[in-house]
This record gives sequence, C-alpha cells and structure tokens, in this order.
Amino acid sequence: MRIVLNPALAKVASIALALLLTTSVAAQPAPAEDALAPSDRHGKISRLVTTLFERSHYRRATVDDSASSQMLDAYLDALDRNRQYFLAADIAEFEPLRTRLDDAVKRGELDAVFAIYDRYLARARERVEFALTVLDEEPDFSIDEEFMFDRSEEPWAASRDELDDLWRKRVKNDALGLLLTEKSWEETREILDGRYSQVLKRLFQVKSDDIFETFMNAYANTMDPHTSYYSPRNSEEYRIQMSLNYDGIGATLQIQDEYVAIINVIEGGPAALDGTLKPKDRIVAVGQGEDGEFVDVVGWRLDEVVDLIRGPGGSTVRLQVLPGGAAPGSSPEVIALVRDKVKLEAQAARKDIVEIEREDTAHRIGVITVPSFYQDYNARAAGNREYTSTTADVRRLTLELVEEGIDGLVLDLRNNGGGHLSEATAMTGLFLHGGPIVQLRDTSGRVEVLEEQDTGVVYDGPLAVLVNRFSASASEIFAAAIQDYGRGVVVGQRTYGKGTVQNLYPLDRYAPGDDPRFGQLTLTIGKYYRVTGDSTQNRGVIPDIIVPSPIDSHMVGESTRDTALPWDQIRSTRFTPRGQLEEAIELLSTEHGRRRGSDPDFVYLLEDIEAIETQRSRKSVSLNLETRREETRRFEAERLARENERRVSRGLEPVASLEDVDEEDAPDILLREAASVVVDLTKVPDGVVAKTRQPGGTN
Repeated sequence: MRIVLNPALAKVASIALALLLTTSVAAQPAPAEDALAPSDRHGKISRLVTTLFERSHYRRATVDDSASSQMLDAYLDALDRNRQYFLAADIAEFEPLRTRLDDAVKRGELDAVFAIYDRYLARARERVEFALTVLDEEPDFSIDEEFMFDRSEEPWAASRDELDDLWRKRVKNDALGLLLTEKSWEETREILDGRYSQVLKRLFQVKSDDIFETFMNAYANTMDPHTSYYSPRNSEEYRIQMSLNYDGIGATLQIQDEYVAIINVIEGGPAALDGTLKPKDRIVAVGQGEDGEFVDVVGWRLDEVVDLIRGPGGSTVRLQVLPGGAAPGSSPEVIALVRDKVKLEAQAARKDIVEIEREDTAHRIGVITVPSFYQDYNARAAGNREYTSTTADVRRLTLELVEEGIDGLVLDLRNNGGGHLSEATAMTGLFLHGGPIVQLRDTSGRVEVLEEQDTGVVYDGPLAVLVNRFSASASEIFAAAIQDYGRGVVVGQRTYGKGTVQNLYPLDRYAPGDDPRFGQLTLTIGKYYRVTGDSTQNRGVIPDIIVPSPIDSHMVGESTRDTALPWDQIRSTRFTPRGQLEEAIELLSTEHGRRRGSDPDFVYLLEDIEAIETQRSRKSVSLNLETRREETRRFEAERLARENERRVSRGLEPVASLEDVDEEDAPDILLREAASVVVDLTKVPDGVVAKTRQPGGTN
C-alpha cells in the first residue's frame, strides 16, 4: 500500500477557475473541440468514487442529502468564490439540487453538474465582454469610490446592473495598478484589452474533463480537505512531483500570449546538455522521431503540448522554435532532442552553512532544507537500490556537513507539505536510535505503531527543526518525534495540523476495459498520532521556541477547513526519550527573548508583520488615483526607511530606492534564529539536557 501525506499536493480546487483568473496559467486549454457534457466514463468514475467514499473513507460517511448540500456549496465556491459571476437568481435556480446531488453521483448522472458550469460559462462570458467595453473610455480616477476585492462573504449580486458596477470598479482597479507603474492610459488600455481577450478565449477552451475534475474535487473535499480526485493527466503530474523525475527534454514551459515559451532550462537535462534551446524561445510545432510530421501547437493547452514533448527515454522529439526576440514572421529553427531522465533537483533536499558570531567565535551551523518527503516509488518497486528519496539525500548531505566540520545542524522543514510516510519515518532514523516514531489508526480503530527504520544514525549533535504554518503531515511526524524524544528543539511557528493519512487508489484497477483512463484518488483512510498518543490533527506541532511569522495562522491551517477531522487522543506508546529538554528550553527561550528585543532585524520583522496584518484586514481599496498614489508613496517610503535602518545596523550602505536592494541580501531572520538556538544548545550544561523521563511518559 502506498501511503502519502501531502496537502500541498492536494488537487487544486478548480482548473476552470484557474483558467479564468490567472494571466499566466499552468494548464491552458487548446483549440480542439470538446462538447461540454458528461461522458459515460465520468458517470462510471462518479459511481466508483462514491462507493469508495462510503466503504473506505476514515469517516465511513454516508453520501446523503447533507453531503449533497455540502457538494453544491463546494462546487459553487470552486467556480465563483468571490461571487462576481453568478446572480442571486442563478443560485436560487440551483437550490433544488441541494438535496439531489447525492443521488446524481450515485447514479453517475452528472447533467446537472454540467448545467451549472454552462451557466457559469455564460455569466463569465458576459462579465469579460463587459470588461472589454469599459476600456472604450478612460475612467474618471478623481472620483472617491472603493472597490471591494474580497466578496467571498457578500450576498450574491441581485442584478446585472449590480454586477456591471462591480466589474466597472474591477476594471478601474486593474487599470490603477498599471497607472501606478507610470503607464499611460493608452498603454494600460492595450495591456488590459489583451489580458481580458485572453481570458475570454480561454473560457471556450475548457474541456469536459476539466469540469468533471473540478466537481469531483468539490465532492471529495466534502469528505475531508485531503481526499482528492486526480484526472489521468494530473495523476502523472503527481507521480512526477513524488519521484522528482520524468522522461522529457528538461525545460519549464509557460503559455505567453498564444505561444508556449521556454521559461528556463533544467540543469543536466537533454535541452541543457544540447545547449540550443534558450529561455524566451517559443515553440510553434512539435514532431515525433527523426521524420514525424510537425503538429502546429500555437494556441494549444500547455498540458497537451507537454504531452507531445514528453515521451520514452531514448526517443527523439523535434521542435520548431522561434528564438526569443525574433521578429514576427521569422522562420522557426528546428531543434532535435533525445528524451532522457530529467531530475527536478531544485525540489530536492539541499545544504548550506550559516555562521553565527558569538563571543568572537564563528559557529558553523549546517542547514539542510527539505522541500518535501519524496520517493521514486516505481524505481524502488523495480528493485533499483539507487532510487531517489529524501532519506538518501539527507543522509548524504548530513555526512558532507559533518565532514565540513559543523558545530550544529538545522533541518529546515518550512513550507514542506509532506509526502511519503515511509520517508518521514526513515529520515527520523538518521537522528534517533530506535523506537516507535508514529502511531496510525485505521477506519476500524486498529492502531499500528511504526518503528524507526534501520537507516543508521548519521548525526548525534545539537539539532533544531525549523517549521512554519505550511509545514504539514509528514513534516509534522518528523518534528513531533524529534520533540517527543527530546532529540532536538523545534523552532518557528505552529505547524499546519494535518494528522490524517491518505492512500493512493489508482482507479483503473477497479474499472473494466483495457484503457479506462479513470485517474486516481487520494482517500483519507486513517489518522496518525504522536508516540505520546496526541494527534497533530487541527492543532499541529507547537514549537519549543515560537518565532513570529508573517503567515496568518487564522487563514492557513487545518483548523480553517470546514470539513477537517477533529483532534483526539489515543494511548501513549512505550518509548524512552533521549532527554528531557524542558529546563534547557527555558534557558533557550530566555536567550531568544533577549535577541528578539535587541536585534534590529527582529524589530523590523515585527513591524513588517504589523503592516501585513493591517493590509490583510482590508477588504476594499480606493479607486481615486491620487489617493492610491499617496498610499503607495507612504508605504514605499516606510519600507525604504526600514530597509535603510536595517542596512546601517548591519554595516551596509543605505540605498536610494528599493529597486537597488538585492533580494538575496535580505536576511532569513527565522533561519538565522534557528541557527542561533542551536548555538545556544551547544552551551547548555550537560546535566540540564541529560535528564530523562520514564518510558511510556505522555509529556
């Protein structure tokens, strides 16, 4: 069984919504015709998924009228969360479906689902076409009025006139954003005309599979936030993210206007080794093999172009490419590349060393950043001992840092949304000598204790784990184990609070036929618990040293999700902590408090957080150009003054403009503080750290 723990990879709520609301889209539709109607395949998937929900989900929930009501709300939220397309009359028309969608998904009859989308499509077309007409005349930017950009809790618009006024203000706000960058009205109108025209075009390129996937994820999220449906296409993307490799040419692509543009070339991939393909080049056609016919891909969906470019390792793909900056009408160049394995190194664990000055001594603190808990499952299943994995990479990096003479180590799990459970337990074994790591409880109530795998301890020195609100799932398992065993100190912000376990169900296994193309389901099948018996569900892991962060915990985290499973407890396991750090943490907290009060960077961080919270509390902005200019001037002046104060305190020259600031020079205050905590830990008297509690303690 393949268990995955990853909310960061949970399916994006709505492909259709993303197609409408972004100007740079990861998967844009193509010109191919596709009747927007449910297929027999969609109906079969719907029935199969419903059966799995009722039989195998942790809640064993019944798909009934209550679930139907949640489905409708979730689907409307996915399509129009900001309530800027549908009318109140549309919502009233959909209301009879509130108690009927459960029957529809059980029977696989999804016509009503597509009818809602058809109405959405019509309303969205009306809105975008109206936005284009607003550009015919320059708005009066001297009027004192406001645009409410957050309408998620507002009533649905009662009339087209009300929506017209909303969209007039939206266009005016979009224009203001460009005028504030010193664009003229003519330039602004041209940019917005192109932007809205592209949105209008993409409206008519959405496919039935996109609509189906949008609804199925709304349906899945009524079970819990981490049960998700993946179309066949997105199933492959999920596999790539988990294994960090794929067969292709090694280039990051993006739709720009109607062209597929090269954003960057991945180091070590076929395109990089060939050296011909460059960023800003545009692909106009793709041919297979040495002499296959070229297929024109201008205006296509990005995902369909990617499908043409990817292929088996060792095979050839030919690209017709317009070099970046080529004049319109230029002849494309032909580039032939042999596909090969491409490794996504940027998403793999990486190392660094931070130096902390203390009492005229430079302490070298190693840092290993772990973006996710990844594993090439297919390579492992095939018996390849060199398969890509988090544990293997962290082992190698840790040994390298030890060889380089570090005084302590920080494992940076910020923004790590999780991944493979087996990798979390295996990586824990690199820092702990034996014992249980986590407990799993399944739908029947049976509890399984997962022990530390025999990976061999590679580092036994001072250790801190750095987390934030986006550290989730497998990250929380690792951080909790380090904390419960007293092996190290957890620093940062309360974690996400995802304490549920998902199993990956390839739906094709349940379907008849040779090529059913059903996709896959991540289904919540259990909850995990710390060795103490406490769940991390909803509550997360509370750091030993809490460091302020600009991430709003009231907006991010499991506790903000309506369908999240509740927190609870089970019996503690019998485990022997390495040490009890309570007294040490008191000393560390005192030192942290001293730095927090005296370090200028901490003062600036707290000021930044206050400014961000003030901005977040706003739901509307002024549409008066001079008012906005003054707000922008004041905000930029405050930022510049704060930046120069920071620079002077660090012995750097002040700058005349924020544009002169190199973002790479900005200090990572949270990482530096975690490294400082490790230095403090090296100075804690041995007797304070060495006290151990009795096995089976609940801490």
